[in-house]
Amino acid sequence: MTVFILVSEAHTGGWIWQDVAARLRESGARAHPVTLTGMDGDGDAAGPGTDLETHVRDVLRFVDEAGHDDASGVVLVGHGYGIHPVLGAADRRPARIARVVHLDAGIPGDGDQALSLVPDPAVHERLRHTQGRPADDGPVAPPGQDGWQRWGSLDGVPEEALARLTRRAAPQPAGTLTQPLRLSGAAAEVPSTGILCTANGSDIARVEALVGFGDPRLRALVDPRVTFFELATGHWPMLSVPGELADALLRASAGEGRRLGGAAGTAGELPPHLRPFLMDLPERPRERHGRVDLHLPDADGPRPAVVLVHGGPVPAGARPTPRDWPSFTGYGRYLAGLGAVCATVDHRLHGMADFARAADDVAGAVDLVRADPRVDGDRVALWFFSVGGLLAADWLAAPPAWLRCVAASYPVLAPVPHWGAVEPRFRPATALRTAGPLPVVLTRAGREAPDIAGTVAGFLAAAEECGARVEVVDVPHGRHGFETLDPTEESRAAVIRAAGSVLRHLGLPTPRPTP
Repeated sequence: MTVFILVSEAHTGGWIWQDVAARLRESGARAHPVTLTGMDGDGDAAGPGTDLETHVRDVLRFVDEAGHDDASGVVLVGHGYGIHPVLGAADRRPARIARVVHLDAGIPGDGDQALSLVPDPAVHERLRHTQGRPADDGPVAPPGQDGWQRWGSLDGVPEEALARLTRRAAPQPAGTLTQPLRLSGAAAEVPSTGILCTANGSDIARVEALVGFGDPRLRALVDPRVTFFELATGHWPMLSVPGELADALLRASAGEGRRLGGAAGTAGELPPHLRPFLMDLPERPRERHGRVDLHLPDADGPRPAVVLVHGGPVPAGARPTPRDWPSFTGYGRYLAGLGAVCATVDHRLHGMADFARAADDVAGAVDLVRADPRVDGDRVALWFFSVGGLLAADWLAAPPAWLRCVAASYPVLAPVPHWGAVEPRFRPATALRTAGPLPVVLTRAGREAPDIAGTVAGFLAAAEECGARVEVVDVPHGRHGFETLDPTEESRAAVIRAAGSVLRHLGLPTPRPTP
């Protein structure tokens, strides 16, 4: 008999699994919703020493008790924060665990704090560290009813369920979020399943893309013992789709689910970011200066420049790096062929906490480009891609006189809830209000993920409200990264139009070359 041990998100207890547990029991399985120490929501606060290790021991007690049942396998399910005590317990009892399920949860490693995956910036501010110790060691208060969206999408959650979540939420002991998770590596040998909640911005295609970057930390995801499911709901599937969640858990326990063994980049097929650019263009002179590559035009005298800013996060160990991806070498050749110096920069956005560092890298690249004697430093454009769109905020907020245009292709223009805390500085829609007459060329993918499309819609609404100069180039059938994913005439026409607009703002003619 399969035993499910269910461990929930921060601020919640075993009560949240009520409907899921009932369905699991109806199927003949055992289900044990866990209320971690201090998380019952009935007024019994956790003691001052409650930390992640306390919660690991809580889960271990259930694992050890299940070992005395007639159980054929123990499945540990961790939702959000709950994956941390689940992995801590699995690492100490790997022989007793049949599978670990990551329910809309990350993949923390040894030494990681649960805080790093908390999406609510207020919690990060509340637990800001000073000399290695939290500024305030008291418990973290739960969100109010209108604050849960900062923890993830509420898509599908009924109003009554949201009210109950708010009513029964408990303060989260600070130590459970700040104490590092300790893993020996034993948990890595346990089969696992990821259940991805697509309305919260996670899906199998994105996982495949991350695997395709070549990050060594993600190689384990192509192990045949690792499976995936998608649920078309937000971060709280036990409240929004309990029946579908129970079904996914039962199938996961049977070893079912999508495997990534045939994912792009793992079985001879190139991952999307390494597929050919949608135009076949001749080689052009290219120089490398530290993190920056310059694609040079055939022209005398200083020329305008376009600086391309990639998205991410891109793992630090990913090879090739973005400036060598076909899309960026393609744009570099194309723009240089039209008379501009085109720069690509390998900025260091390796994680969601790295935006400030990446912004510094971009600013340094711009300084390098403008100082080059082959560049007209008074005619520069910045072109942002994907998550790199957040880095446009600094330039929109206070555009220098030499910045003639900002472009953005399939951009992310606001942080989405499941990302973790991103500094308030990186909010392009807010920054746009002080951009003045600076022109913006925005290329919009028609088949964009809903959460990203929502950030674009919010940006355009802000542009309309403040009268910003935004030109929209639509690619109705294009996907995120359409230059390599969708090499169609529609996509080529969009690249030509967007590039033409950028170059026009730089004072260059824009003849249409033969692709």
